[in-house]
Amino acid sequence: DEAAYLILHTLKLPLDRLEPFLDTKLTSEEIEAVRRVLRLRIEQRVPAAYLTHEAWLGDFRFYVDERVIVPRSYIAELLRDGLSPWVKDPESAGAALDLCTGSGCLAILLAQTFPNARVDATELSPDALEVASRNVSDYGLEKRIRLVRGDLFAGLTGPFQLIVSNPPYVNADSMAALPPEYRAEPQMALAGGQDGLDIVRRILSGAGA
Repeated sequence: DEAAYLILHTLKLPLDRLEPFLDTKLTSEEIEAVRRVLRLRIEQRVPAAYLTHEAWLGDFRFYVDERVIVPRSYIAELLRDGLSPWVKDPESAGAALDLCTGSGCLAILLAQTFPNARVDATELSPDALEVASRNVSDYGLEKRIRLVRGDLFAGLTGPFQLIVSNPPYVNADSMAALPPEYRAEPQMALAGGQDGLDIVRRILSGAGA
């Protein structure tokens, strides 16, 4: 699937329609372009999302590069159902918070899911915030999403009716054993301390306030 995706993306073909193009003859320039991308993926183990500068969560496309982790949060699937049964009326949500926003993907999905919510999104990395700002702008959500550079709850004014987060959660042993694809991603977005729960504990201890 990933090979097909890389080839279709490189050739600027529809990403969900491989079969009509299986017998297509490529130009020499197209062949070299495909070979270049596949060499980077296979020999240097560059994540596919960094090669195409995009990642998808359902029907939503986000710009990504080496400054952010590749979006793959299960929270996106929960947001598809409006966080039911925890949120009974999506239109009633007035203030939402995304901690450790990275590329801004979950903040954007929050804004899409809860049409009346104002969304704050925090991130410690200034590089990641640049990517998040680009994605927020791409979706025209600058007036509804406020990006904040800070450490978790620092600089925020609550209360928030809803908090989501995909924080660093990888434990030390797993960090040491990560394959090259994951080591290409920002370490600060993955490493969660010895047991992987350093940031999680801080979130849980501060969320109530």
